[in-house]
Amino acid sequence: MKEVQEFLKSCGVYFLATLDNDQPRVRPFGTAEIFENHLYIETGKKKDVFKQIEKNNKVELCTFKDSKWIRVSGTLKLDDRVEAKKDMLDKNPELRNMYSEYDDNTAVLYFETGKAVISSFTEEPKIINF
Repeated sequence: MKEVQEFLKSCGVYFLATLDNDQPRVRPFGTAEIFENHLYIETGKKKDVFKQIEKNNKVELCTFKDSKWIRVSGTLKLDDRVEAKKDMLDKNPELRNMYSEYDDNTAVLYFETGKAVISSFTEEPKIINF
């Protein structure tokens, strides 16, 4: 899982796909942190992406760097604990101007199940289950 997080962080931005009824939706994200041995992301509860995850927690993300790309698929679960929010915000202090561990909007979600595939045009894919 650490390798997955490091790949995502090295890219800076990845694209998260959700489902809005029968329409796929993709948007850029930047948070990818490990807390209590789970890979976490962060968003706001008021955003459409959160509402879509609430309805269908299956997601996929993808990003590319240096001739390699990663696709991570799995199910997300909300962790509403202050400790989880604080960890995310401490590791991403630029988010503190929009979010707080004590507000009702901050949503940190972790991959309850996940599979990452790191691919390139020259190597066999590497599969990481977590």
